[in-house]
Amino acid sequence: MHAPGAGQRPTLDDLHQPPPGKVRVGPSRGTVEEETGGEGKFGWVQGVLVRCLLNIWGVILFLRLPWVVGQAGILEGMLIVTCGNIVTTITALSMAAISTNGQIKGGGTYYMISRSLGPEFGGAIGLIFSLANAIAAAMYIVGFCESMNDLLRSQGLQIFDSGINDVRVIGSITLVVLFAICVIGMEWEARAQVVLLVVLLVAILDFIIGAFVGPLTEEEIAQGFIGLNGTLFNENFFSDYRDEGKQSGEEGNTGFFSVFSVFFPACTGILAGANISGDLKDPSGAIPKGTILAIIITYFSYMILVLLSGAVEVRDATGNITQVADWSFTNCTDTVCEYGLSNSSQVMELVSIFGPLIFAGCFAATISSALASIVSAPKVFQALCKDKLYPYIEFFGKGYGKSDEPYRGYVLTFIIVLIFTLIARLDSIAAITPSWRPTFTYYNKWLSLLGGILCTAIMFMIQWYTALITIIIIILLYFIVVYRKPDVNWGSSTQAQIYSMALNSTISLNQVEEHIKTFRPQILVLTGAPYARPPLIHFANSITKNMSLLITGQCFKEMQSQRVRTRHYVEATNWLSRHKVRAFHSIADGPSMEMAARMLMCNVGLGKLRPNLVLMGYKSTWKTCPAEELQGYFKTIHHAFGLHLAVGILCVEGGLDYSHLTEVSQDEEDPNYNGSTNPTSSGGATASNTDPSTLPTSTSTVSFGHYQNEVDVSTGPSAVVGYTNAAAVPDEASHPSFLENLKMGKKTKDPTYRLANGEVVAPQIVDAMLRFTRKQPKGTIDVWWLYDDGGLTMLIPYILTTRASWSSCKLRVFCLANKKDDLASEHRRMIELLCKFRIDFSDVVMVPDVTRRPKEESVRDFNNLISSFKVPPEEEDGVKTPEGITESELVALKDKTNRHIRLRELLLEHSRNATFIVMTLPIPAVGTVSAPLYMAWLETLTHQMPPFLLLRGNQSSVLTFYS
Repeated sequence: MHAPGAGQRPTLDDLHQPPPGKVRVGPSRGTVEEETGGEGKFGWVQGVLVRCLLNIWGVILFLRLPWVVGQAGILEGMLIVTCGNIVTTITALSMAAISTNGQIKGGGTYYMISRSLGPEFGGAIGLIFSLANAIAAAMYIVGFCESMNDLLRSQGLQIFDSGINDVRVIGSITLVVLFAICVIGMEWEARAQVVLLVVLLVAILDFIIGAFVGPLTEEEIAQGFIGLNGTLFNENFFSDYRDEGKQSGEEGNTGFFSVFSVFFPACTGILAGANISGDLKDPSGAIPKGTILAIIITYFSYMILVLLSGAVEVRDATGNITQVADWSFTNCTDTVCEYGLSNSSQVMELVSIFGPLIFAGCFAATISSALASIVSAPKVFQALCKDKLYPYIEFFGKGYGKSDEPYRGYVLTFIIVLIFTLIARLDSIAAITPSWRPTFTYYNKWLSLLGGILCTAIMFMIQWYTALITIIIIILLYFIVVYRKPDVNWGSSTQAQIYSMALNSTISLNQVEEHIKTFRPQILVLTGAPYARPPLIHFANSITKNMSLLITGQCFKEMQSQRVRTRHYVEATNWLSRHKVRAFHSIADGPSMEMAARMLMCNVGLGKLRPNLVLMGYKSTWKTCPAEELQGYFKTIHHAFGLHLAVGILCVEGGLDYSHLTEVSQDEEDPNYNGSTNPTSSGGATASNTDPSTLPTSTSTVSFGHYQNEVDVSTGPSAVVGYTNAAAVPDEASHPSFLENLKMGKKTKDPTYRLANGEVVAPQIVDAMLRFTRKQPKGTIDVWWLYDDGGLTMLIPYILTTRASWSSCKLRVFCLANKKDDLASEHRRMIELLCKFRIDFSDVVMVPDVTRRPKEESVRDFNNLISSFKVPPEEEDGVKTPEGITESELVALKDKTNRHIRLRELLLEHSRNATFIVMTLPIPAVGTVSAPLYMAWLETLTHQMPPFLLLRGNQSSVLTFYS
């Protein structure tokens, strides 16, 4: 999965190991734009920084910041600004972590929270968030109206009373106009942002220049603007809270937290960038960078404005020009002062060098913020309604037109905004506006905990009953979603809980002592790419299905880049999922194939969830492959036994390797298919369609596959298609019926496979490939239990008989008789033993004459088999050659060789027509038997036989008498 813009950013491999003729792995720029409908993507400046600055610098900046200084003084004013920014900074850090949790769709902040924290938290916060946007829109509109009202009053104009009723009228008209713009279209919004930001910056700069220039008229001095003055700075340095402050709007004593509650919305607006995270080129980089930088810029701007406001404007002024001469305009004993920091909301306009710019900045800030809130509120609410988390609100989720506009949500938002606009008191709305939410994801658990405690404390300090009501509502909404249990899958809390449970269970499993009764075969199947050897995986899956651990292992004899490893892993897991195989896939590379396999055996698994059985395919090419490959295969068996793992080798006539075939996706199944394949969609890359620049050479990729039973690809596709071995492929009569397949829950339609030239593979080849997913023909599973290996050789066949696909097969057990004269008693004891083990069998056959000398014809066939590996006597020199078979080795192991030849004769006599054969695997003693001789033993046992499993436990008991 690639985030937007991934086609442009170089990968670590591109920078660390740039390959010649680099091939782009991620989607190209055109692909990304195509997926997003060709919409423009914003960078961190225009997409996050500009939007956050516009929303943070709002109406409070122009109308209330000087009042904050008048009430709290310079020192506590700076403390208020600092506290507010500490809260928003911690919130921004946590928000940045949420915003990087996957690709974001419509719904903005609600979508991020709900998909990260789950539907319970997301639904509760989303509903409150929608309401918060509507209330914030009312706050911005009222702020605009107050500025407009002051402007009209300064020109001697009024509608009714130049007071609250005028604010209500102007606010209602403004609301109608803004909603009309939203309904008609907001295409100009993105282009206007930069212009609005410039207006804001010019307005702030206008105030700063005016502060340094000083008053230009006596009227300005009379209204309290005396210019930069050290004495005035000292007078305004400490607080002077006023009871029943005229501009504070508070009905009680004005204090630190009441002033903080009025100012705090001037610190919010940090969600503006995160709300459009789906439209950012690189959300994970843009949101943290743009948001934090916006907080830093606005913080220092507020600090500068606090210092300048306290240094140039007195707290109280009469506005009487006649009092300028004796500087008595600050005496409010006998009159009501309407000017000064504590009384007037137009201090910034007074101090500025050109007053109309302050009004322009205030209008730009309020209008842009109000528009953003009016648009986001119904959009967020629409996303919440579409998720169907709460009953009776789906009505508002309906969208209209190609843009899916939530017109019903607009109407609801209009009503809410109108109600709060009619309050017409900015401070009352600002104190109840939940523009900030104390909701955190775990960027740093201790930092998030600190932020949560700080936010909760501030909520209660500002207005405890509002905070309490808000928390109760959120808890109520949370439990409504918990009770409803909506059918949603967002990759959030549910998956996190599953992980937590799995982790806790795995850790708890470590404390459980192993017991025979709880033994489960946990299989590491050395298959290479899963799509290359389906029969091997399907057979292993028939053992472990719904019962125990299955891991598919893929080995490389060269170091692979992470890109290649990831591609192989994704293809393998997709194939396993598509074929309903419950398994994990693991990849290892090493200096040699056997060392890579040993790394898998040593390191794969977790805790008690580790393989105890290694399953391999039989190496049918052992006679013709390079000696290095043969030795590697042989050493892999040694490594498994050396690590005390059980070993199984599956041999199927015709081979297990189907890597030369490509599974065709449903889209490709058409008569005009031209033979081209897509390894990603089909589930696996093959030697014919793999890009050599993105994958290793075919030799490296399939060299471990030579450890499996293979079809000789060099003979060409015709040889493969012509394969119709009767022993390996069930005939027409043995195929299960439709009802049988239905009972097994299998699909009746097989996948389509093609050769490299596009030719469709013959049905009998597909049958052979999927043989272990079929209903097995009626017959027997012959178990040749030659040695006591702990019981695994008996347990695995028994597990097979419990599977639906093997239910027609009966278990037939063959055992070696110790005493020829006492066959009856040994037969009886074996039956009793199997009954105690609760093994359901159909027959027990005692084999008395395994030590008899084999026929001369059989011995001659064996000698012909090993003739090419024999080392001439003159080359032996008393040294064992690992690549060949010496005469001294043959003499030392003559009895074992004859025993295997004799077992071959017994197999032909008793099990030639069996459905499946399981036999105890001979253990190759280290330093005693060479690889060619050992493979000759296995070849003797399995040649032209039904599907054959050579199996050897690790000498630990896996069967018990007791319940």
